[in-house]
Amino acid sequence: MDVRRREFLALAGLAASAVALGGCGRPGGAGAAPDGSLRAAFGQPVTDLDPYNAGTAVDEASLIVKRLVFDTLVRYEAGRLVPGLATSWRRADETTWVFELRPGVRFHDGSPLTARDVVACLERTKAVKSAQSALWATVKSARADGDHRVTFVTDGPMGTLPVNLTLLFIVPARLVADPAQKRRPVGSGPFRVTGFTPSTAVELARFDGYWGGRAGLPGISMPFIAETSSAITALRNGDVDLLWPVPSDQLAEVRGERGVRVETVPSWTYYLTWFNCGRKPFTDPRVRRAMWQALDLEEIVGRLFGAGAERMRAPIPSTVFGYAGQPPYGHDPDAARRALREAGLGDGFETTMMWFDATGPLARELAQSMISAWDAVGVKVTPQSIEKAQWLQRLNSLDWDMELQTNTVTTGDAAFTLGRLYTSKADRMGYKNPALDKVLAEAGQSADAKRREELYAQACKTIWDDAVGIFPATLTTAYGLRSGLTGFTPAANNQPDLSTVRRTP
Repeated sequence: MDVRRREFLALAGLAASAVALGGCGRPGGAGAAPDGSLRAAFGQPVTDLDPYNAGTAVDEASLIVKRLVFDTLVRYEAGRLVPGLATSWRRADETTWVFELRPGVRFHDGSPLTARDVVACLERTKAVKSAQSALWATVKSARADGDHRVTFVTDGPMGTLPVNLTLLFIVPARLVADPAQKRRPVGSGPFRVTGFTPSTAVELARFDGYWGGRAGLPGISMPFIAETSSAITALRNGDVDLLWPVPSDQLAEVRGERGVRVETVPSWTYYLTWFNCGRKPFTDPRVRRAMWQALDLEEIVGRLFGAGAERMRAPIPSTVFGYAGQPPYGHDPDAARRALREAGLGDGFETTMMWFDATGPLARELAQSMISAWDAVGVKVTPQSIEKAQWLQRLNSLDWDMELQTNTVTTGDAAFTLGRLYTSKADRMGYKNPALDKVLAEAGQSADAKRREELYAQACKTIWDDAVGIFPATLTTAYGLRSGLTGFTPAANNQPDLSTVRRTP
């Protein structure tokens, strides 16, 4: 991204903030959030609010808003599954799950929520091919048994259904395919959408009819401020109440600032670099391992992130269920060169790596550090820093050699990442391994936590040893908050529940 483009995005972000806040920190303008709203800025833009949009099915920024606007049957809180729209659930047999729904729930338009809405949402989710599709492939059907009971039938044993349901957002059945849901969706969550300009700002107002009780503040205004330095200035000046993630190299600008505090949490967000394993020369695992051996990740991660990240020892963060640490790849450029010669690439080769800057803190710097290290062993990598929409399109169509991104294990369970991304059927990075498919399938079927841990440990080892990708670092998410905010809990998945936030007088 060139300097002029970066400056334009920064100005656009500040303009969005000014519109959303009405200048001087007050909401204003058509569709703005009400007076006294929380002003919260996340580091990525929100591009779409449709809960079933294929392109934003697992997009962090969109999920933050969706969790405020929509409800799910099950929630993940403090490391465990808890009731949401479902008050209870049970596994009737190996292929049948029964969920009892909460009575008296109403959508933002006043209509009652029933089991038929849940069935329609499941059917819509299965019909839209997206990054979530693998989670629902085993679900054969759902039926409404009256207004407040839903029965799910699966093709085979599926122990992960309750975890997956933390991602099934419920809307009125008549609106599941309505294009208006992209901009002004109707849900049953603690907030309703009053204004939305894609990649610029989201405006929310409290839904006073929420079944879980009124949210702590009358609304939420979420401007996107493209430049982190500009966002930090807005936080320090009081134009923004909450900012995340604050990059580790800029924490000093926030810590100790009068009227601001910092809260951190070991996150489920991590950096990865996938190889397109279906495209030469990355079809050869020797080449993929050589790319890893060329990197001094201890030095790179420590220099760039300091205490803001931890070098990874598995393809998922250590705080996620199913994690199993692996022996790290050592920095050995000579071994990398030997491996390339053995693979017939003694003269090196040329390739490309794509990313978008807003994927995470210091993304460009991380990419440049890796590219420099690869150059030292004869691999010339052309950098491709592109817009998020183009990156997403190319990622999903496997139109790339290597790609760099952050990823978040949204549910805190390895099924969401390992079970969803690394199967042959998913084909997310051109990697196909029937033996791994069997392990992941069994892990998804089992309801025995210990057995699932054993299986995901096997999966971690296979993915790591085959060098399907490089997994540099798990991030520590830092939240910057204005003093006077209470009820805030930092979230490991970057999706905090802002409905609990209040201001002290």
